[in-house]
Amino acid sequence: MKMLDTKLKEYASWSTLFLRLGVGVVFLVHGVGKLLNVGPAALGVSNFAGYLSSLGVPAAMFFAWVVTLVETLGGAALLLGVVTRYAALLLAVDMLVALLLVHLQKGFSVAQGGYEFVLLLLLGGVSLLLSGAGKKWALGKKWEK
Repeated sequence: MKMLDTKLKEYASWSTLFLRLGVGVVFLVHGVGKLLNVGPAALGVSNFAGYLSSLGVPAAMFFAWVVTLVETLGGAALLLGVVTRYAALLLAVDMLVALLLVHLQKGFSVAQGGYEFVLLLLLGGVSLLLSGAGKKWALGKKWEK
């Protein structure tokens, strides 16, 4: 164990980059799917608003746009490493609402629409909120000190 720790310790600063890339790509794909109705998460803002309305969310079109912009711009911000803490906060709130409103009642398994993946995204957002962009490949590192 000590040998592994010794060898990998010098690469610890890369972990935040990998977290940003993974979480950022997922949110960007889902945000663009809502925004432009393209890609593997194609839905469109209007369809998403209809879904929110079916859940009883008031001002569904407004909140559909809020979620769409948070996921698209927030995902891009994480990928670039700019305003990371702000983006992570908004994305974590997005996932907390999704967890409570939709996924919690369906149980843990993502195969049944459960919360396991949403929980990962929520905790990834919290982690990036606490850590910031990190030192590697973060365009905004000068601004976030």
